Amino acid sequence: MYGLEAINANNGWATSVVGITIVFSGLVVLSLVISQLYKALDLYENPQKIRDWFSRAKRSDKFLETEVPLFVLTEEQKEIIKQFALLVRTLEDHFSLPRLFELAQISGVKNFHSNLNILLKSAIIFPDKEGFFCWDQDMYIKTISNRNSLKKMEDNRK
Repeated sequence: MYGLEAINANNGWATSVVGITIVFSGLVVLSLVISQLYKALDLYENPQKIRDWFSRAKRSDKFLETEVPLFVLTEEQKEIIKQFALLVRTLEDHFSLPRLFELAQISGVKNFHSNLNILLKSAIIFPDKEGFFCWDQDMYIKTISNRNSLKKMEDNRK
């Protein structure tokens, strides 16, 4: 038996498909390794990047005061934020934003979407890991007091 009959009789087609697949997979893996080799060499030359990456991973769950942007709040925004503080007192420790929206709308808070955005960006309202949000009273006090002290400093300069 010769030719195609011998290939069919001894599972030659399956063997050739497996062989081609192994070779092709090896070439794909080799090309991926070569394409990412510059990153490994860069880490080898600059080990500080590895330390920075791990220290950044440790800090990712925490809101640091230096990372919170400073907002210049108007007196109206301060009053609206105080209204949000009163609304949050009526809720549980972990609350949903739609419920806070609803309470703000019922209470007649002006521009509650944009002011809630300020609360989120300044980390006064922060997400917990379960899909709800929490109120950080310490950050609220710091934000309000910092804004007052900034206002006093600006008035003294004038």
